[in-house]
This record gives sequence, C-alpha cells and structure tokens, in this order.
Amino acid sequence: MKQQSIIYGVVGLVIGVLLTGFVMGSQNNKTPEKSNSTMTHESSSSDDNSKMSMEEMMSDLKGKSGDKFDKAFLESMIAHHEDALTMAKDAKELARRDEIKKLADEIISAQTSEIDQMKKWQKEWGFSK
Repeated sequence: MKQQSIIYGVVGLVIGVLLTGFVMGSQNNKTPEKSNSTMTHESSSSDDNSKMSMEEMMSDLKGKSGDKFDKAFLESMIAHHEDALTMAKDAKELARRDEIKKLADEIISAQTSEIDQMKKWQKEWGFSK
C-alpha cells in the first residue's frame, strides 16, 4: 500500500512538471503585450515618453550605485507603480468580482502613497528636473 502511494506521488509529480513545462512554453508564444517579462512602463520623465520593458528597467540599474542607482531606481519604480495604478483603475471599472475591485482599491491607495513618497525624495535629493 505504501509503495503504491509513492508511485502515485511520483506519477503526479511527473505530470505536474510536464504540465508546468507545457504552460510555460505556451506563455512564451503569447504576444509581447501580454507577457509579464515584456511589460512596458512609461518613463516618469516628462520629456521622455519612451516605453521600457521590465528587462530594460532592470538592465538600466545594473552597474549603478549610490546616487545614480537611487535616481534610476526611483524613476523606474514610479513608472512601474503608475502602470499598476492604470491597471487597478481598469480593474475597478471592468472586473466582475468584488474581491478584485477591493484589491484594486488597495493597490490604488498603497501605490499612490508610495509614488508621492518617491517623488518627494526625488525633490529632496535633487533628482527631479
């Protein structure tokens, strides 16, 4: 009986791994606009409206430290949070489930506060234009 349970467990694990591989493979075939790894963010700079992917944002931080890192981090994080606000506002309008609408309200509240704090730091530390 115990050996049979182990066999079922191993078979279940193998099936789970195969399904995960299948799902991950099908995710890579989606259009870039739908893929999390290529989510784009508007630049927080008023004179630079180019979109950056998450990879570009992370790459922009590499090799930086001190004030250069802090400035780039704040710019990228503000853009990231602003995109989250846009998504949350859409969720409040378009979602069917109250749980999602409640989560959207929480995201709007938390991330608005965080954006305000980061913009305050940008001014205090001389990073804003």
